[in-house]
Amino acid sequence: MRWATYVSPTDSAEHPALVADGALHGLRDAVRLLDLLGDGGDRLAPAARRALADPLDVIVEDEAVLRAPVPVPPSIRDFMAFEEHVVTSMRAIGQELHPDWYEIPVFYFTNPAAVLGPRDDVPISPGCAAFDYELEVAAVVGTAGADLDPAEADAHIAGYTILCDWSARDLQMREMRLGLGPAKGKDSATSLGPYLVTPDELGDLDLAMTASVNGTPYSAGRLSDLYWGFGQLLAYASRGTRLVPGDVIGSGTVGTGCILELSRVHGEDRYPYLQAGDRVRLEVERLGAIDARILPAPAPLPLGAPKGRAAGTAPATPS
Repeated sequence: MRWATYVSPTDSAEHPALVADGALHGLRDAVRLLDLLGDGGDRLAPAARRALADPLDVIVEDEAVLRAPVPVPPSIRDFMAFEEHVVTSMRAIGQELHPDWYEIPVFYFTNPAAVLGPRDDVPISPGCAAFDYELEVAAVVGTAGADLDPAEADAHIAGYTILCDWSARDLQMREMRLGLGPAKGKDSATSLGPYLVTPDELGDLDLAMTASVNGTPYSAGRLSDLYWGFGQLLAYASRGTRLVPGDVIGSGTVGTGCILELSRVHGEDRYPYLQAGDRVRLEVERLGAIDARILPAPAPLPLGAPKGRAAGTAPATPS
């Protein structure tokens, strides 16, 4: 099954929709797609039958106003699971990948309140001069669980969608030099969509992944190149805690899948960071495409002088 969340022209509200025969078949029940998860998929099948038998709307895919499949996920964990991306990025600046990467699939939490739909415009982060996309796939948790067995964790996945982790690289690097982050380097926008595609439609996940900027091809890879599989990612994410329906588990960037990597290898003249007016298209076989226009950055508001120090006063020199 392929599911979407769209804005209905009938009542101007968001509804889940089954995607079939090139059209969205709106679910008349006023529920979120998230509310159809949590039971191993038992609610999705009858909901699909209701949507086909008595749809609220039938809208051609290209004409639908789409939201993210789960517009406000309970949480978003974004991993770094493609070896090619990590190794290439590190070696391009003369560094080697830390051996711990092969022992634990690291991730960070990002901002559920900043989720955008697959066709929404994306403003550059305030204060950013090195704005980037990241071409990823995400699994959406369908069944809750804690301390999952990696061999069985795939059964907790409701479906897959495209994820774009929009990244303010200059802010990210500055934050991470201070021992925390990424924070403002990552949390202004995450695009999800266009669909939640159930695992039975995707087989072995050997899916082509591509990205272009203003029609020029940039990135190309395959989801099957993952070093850490989604079952392992869910198992690690659930270690000592609990995953709940709607949680988003991002794969991290596929090899060649961002400007940071491409510009480090081939030069920033050939792969410049994104500017207002650029058009970014991220496409994954059988999952659809994110197509976003980049907007200018809002001006950041000044923070003022730190508490306890007057404006213009130098910090104390450590003794």
